[in-house]
Amino acid sequence: MKILRFDEGRYGVLEGPWVFVTEGPGGKPTGERLALASVRLRAPVEPTKVVGVGKNYAAHAREMGSSPPAEPGLFLIAPNAVIGPGEPIPYPGWTKELHYEGELAVVVGKTMRNAPASEALAHVLGYTVANDVTARDKQRSDLQWTRAKSADGFLPLGPWIETGLNPQDTWVRTYVNGELKQEGHTGEMIFSVAEVLAYISSFMTLLPGDVVITGTPEGVGPIHVGDEVEVAVEGIGTLKNPVEAAP
Repeated sequence: MKILRFDEGRYGVLEGPWVFVTEGPGGKPTGERLALASVRLRAPVEPTKVVGVGKNYAAHAREMGSSPPAEPGLFLIAPNAVIGPGEPIPYPGWTKELHYEGELAVVVGKTMRNAPASEALAHVLGYTVANDVTARDKQRSDLQWTRAKSADGFLPLGPWIETGLNPQDTWVRTYVNGELKQEGHTGEMIFSVAEVLAYISSFMTLLPGDVVITGTPEGVGPIHVGDEVEVAVEGIGTLKNPVEAAP
């Protein structure tokens, strides 16, 4: 099932070219049907927090000049960073090195606290696509990654939530202006989605609607004003965003 959010925060389920409107995400159908082409997609979820996992693919850890981590390396992204499909990624004047990072994102469906890995996926509503936009120069220079990761518009999510995905058996690909830049299989993750969720929930309660982005494959690189970035996750869809100069 594909759950989407559209227009001014309405929800629906996508079936072919039609959106069947629901009362909340995956809720009771209202009986209203709309053409997908007639609605404006929004970020499919409004999280209270986003938790990121750094260097969760060994090849990406190596390209960043480090060894694979012994346990999940986590960071937080503020909700103000979230934008939806088609919305512009802002290129602020305070960075000279803006990078794409295509990722599989997990949307929590039920409150999680101290969930073992064997039960973690039962708390998941579904999965979506993320672009963990990063000001790489500020990631290196700042005390923490707050500015590098949490600036307004730095986390495109979408186009919808897919509930029927095996998170360890899909491909993540990133394109810039149609050119393939990243390609990685989620089976190559150092820590599986279930292991990451269990680790986070051992010290932090995850709430319905919270998002966990699960790490990016190797091949990260720069984007510039005028570029179009596409992140595609097999079994979900493609998230497209242009890059524009920040106002």
